[in-house]
Amino acid sequence: MIARLRGLVDSAGADHAVIDCNGVGYLVFCSRRTLGLLGGPREAVALHIETHVREDHIHLYGFADTAERDWFRLLTTVQGVGAKVGLAILSVLSPDQVATAIAAGDKAMLARAEGVGPKLAGRIASELKDKVGGIALGPSVAVFHTGGAAAAPVEAGAASDAVSALVNLGYGRAEAFAAVARAGGKLGPEATVSAIIPAALRELAS
Repeated sequence: MIARLRGLVDSAGADHAVIDCNGVGYLVFCSRRTLGLLGGPREAVALHIETHVREDHIHLYGFADTAERDWFRLLTTVQGVGAKVGLAILSVLSPDQVATAIAAGDKAMLARAEGVGPKLAGRIASELKDKVGGIALGPSVAVFHTGGAAAAPVEAGAASDAVSALVNLGYGRAEAFAAVARAGGKLGPEATVSAIIPAALRELAS
């Protein structure tokens, strides 16, 4: 099982690259994000690899960082999300944007990816919402996480009302969630809607 490749870029296509490792060329399927980071021919690269073994083929999927690889693994646990669709999602959204879209239930954001319709986008958001480390909304509180560590909880009602207000102002739902998350993490558990909204707007403007 191949977990990592270090070598030189031999060539690249729309959805793959060939990595030359000591004279052996490995065909690696990648997101556009990762392909954009590889550089030109003969550039030295190191990729995290996910190996898929099937009866009729062995496919290698390469990622510039572990966050993208981990999201690929998680996305492909959802029924209807194969490797191709997983890479399509990661081609249009960064790992942080995927997390935010799922936490916010922003199906339109997920549906930007080729092969992801509204129904599949809804399934992704529904099935993975409890596995997102970015923003987790519970029945009574909204817990905001910053840099992997949980910040002070903010009342869910205040957070939800603030998000709704930003959406009504024309901001996307995922964008509003992210701004409210950052603002709530700074303001603390007693933050009110009237305090969160201007703080979130400042986050959006920064």
